[in-house]
Amino acid sequence: MRIPLPSLPCLPACILLPLVLLMTACTTAADQPAPAKPAQPLRVATYNTSLYSDDAGGLIAELQGDSVHARKIAAVLQQVRPDLVLLNEFDYDADERAADLFQQRYLQVAQPGGGEPLTYPYRYLAPVNTGVPSGLDLDGNGDVGGEGRSRGNDAWGYGLHPGQYGMLVLSRYPIDARQVRSFRLLRWSTMPGAVQPLDPATGKPWYSPQVWAQLRLSSKSHWDVPVLTPAATVHFLVSHPTPPVFDGPEDRNGLRNADEIRLWREYISAGEKPWLCDDQGHCGGLAADARFIIAGDLNNDPIDGDGHHDAILALLEHPRVMRQPTPRSAGGAETARRYASQGIVHRGAPQHVTGDFGPQSGAMRLDYVLPSTGFGLLGNGVFWPASDDPRAAIADGSDHHLVWVDLQP
Repeated sequence: MRIPLPSLPCLPACILLPLVLLMTACTTAADQPAPAKPAQPLRVATYNTSLYSDDAGGLIAELQGDSVHARKIAAVLQQVRPDLVLLNEFDYDADERAADLFQQRYLQVAQPGGGEPLTYPYRYLAPVNTGVPSGLDLDGNGDVGGEGRSRGNDAWGYGLHPGQYGMLVLSRYPIDARQVRSFRLLRWSTMPGAVQPLDPATGKPWYSPQVWAQLRLSSKSHWDVPVLTPAATVHFLVSHPTPPVFDGPEDRNGLRNADEIRLWREYISAGEKPWLCDDQGHCGGLAADARFIIAGDLNNDPIDGDGHHDAILALLEHPRVMRQPTPRSAGGAETARRYASQGIVHRGAPQHVTGDFGPQSGAMRLDYVLPSTGFGLLGNGVFWPASDDPRAAIADGSDHHLVWVDLQP
């Protein structure tokens, strides 16, 4: 049944027309949706902190004291204040004692040269291959295990105790730990196109068939850590490939470094990947519509040093990886030019280096934060102030420097 509307008194046109226009204007304004607020920018960083010890439990003991080293690392993080950061070379312990100490005694305390205290409500850490005995003769010296470096060389990843040179992810936003994928156990030989190191003296494979069939690809681990940012889930793809040195003419570390980097290229590429199985037994790569950020000390400079440069270049130029200006710093440029004056001349741009690796290697670009396409780039950089900048006093806590990228989700 239609409900009749009450009748309105007859009004003069001079009153009625303005009233109608006013009502129309009010209705139109009310019907317009409020402008959407832009998503909050996301600052993402990677930092090789050198917070490791040659002794099991050594980092915990250091952090229980008053570590000048840890204070400098915390001060840099307080200055940059990333929302999401990977810390490489942070020793792993199953009880997360070192991570607790670093958070409570260093990050949450204002440090000299740093900034306001910094709290990360969420973290992810897990076992790594470094220092874990393989039970195999990986360095080809005829012995299995042993002491010191010999024991480290026969571990799945070089290390003097399990967990040395581990990884730690810190986040302001929740981490979906149930959906994390780890590729720590993935065997190198399962990767299509994996190149076996060869003994140049004989032309035969460096590793025996028994060793090659079991050797793990990742020297630490490869993690896909889903982070629940306000705008979307972001897959934080983190790793720390082996340095492409400390081997011989067989180039076993150089080839491993290249394939550790290639693992991420395979992971973000289209196509079936039945061989790409994580530690939980799930196989395949990343969904085609997933947002990701690759981060870590990848130990490979695009131009200089001993690595297979084609590996890092292929990742930088992958169609799903955002093109961005190379992060730079004044301190890196200053350091690289000083080495050049001493005869260590590199072809890469001096301002692009991310670490000072001493008089044998000079300064190179080894650390990366690589967002996927779909983000908006707001800025990036390397925290490496010039020597006359007061902040330089906190920037020497590690031979690497923090690399950051600001993104619009």
